[in-house]
Amino acid sequence: MSIATLSKMTVPLASGDSPVTQGLLMPKLQYRFRVSFLNFGVSTPTTELTKQVIDVTRPSVTFEDIVLDVYNSKINLAGKHSWEPLTVNLREDATNQVQRLVGEQLQKQLDFYEQSSAASGLDYKFSMKVEILDGGNGANVANILETFDLYGCYVSSAAYQQLSYATSDAVTIALTVKYDNAIQSPQGTGIGSAIGRTINTLSTGGGI
Repeated sequence: MSIATLSKMTVPLASGDSPVTQGLLMPKLQYRFRVSFLNFGVSTPTTELTKQVIDVTRPSVTFEDIVLDVYNSKINLAGKHSWEPLTVNLREDATNQVQRLVGEQLQKQLDFYEQSSAASGLDYKFSMKVEILDGGNGANVANILETFDLYGCYVSSAAYQQLSYATSDAVTIALTVKYDNAIQSPQGTGIGSAIGRTINTLSTGGGI
């Protein structure tokens, strides 16, 4: 079979596009990822958390609606945005390193024994990196295809999951993480791209 025929194995483009036919690009794969925790807990390193991640949700942003009632109609505008919490599921290890780090982070947010809270968010907030990799490992260095940098993170929920005689599954901890901002890098690949502020006639819809 001619290699040239593989370029036709995708959706045909419009006649004005160039090229009209092109091969399908390699997709990013869900299982090729890495999660890093910066300033999480007290003990170092935090790489044990990275090794024991089961899954993680990617950031999700929502804009509030601003509705302007006008003559015969309504106009919709984008209001303030909010980042939806993400979840991280972790396997617990036999040396209790994962449990220790999670406990330390929770204690930074609130000392459960003394019932004393942190003085400010700066005292307990951490950062996260959620990276999509290309599959490299060992002598073949893994290349990073995409990074979500999450800033101003804290654990809003930590669920120490159930134990059961009826399963062979590992013991897990489910974390819900809230954060203040998320930027994709390298800059220019998504959220955080330097496209400049859109004003006046550059905006669709005239003044509104």
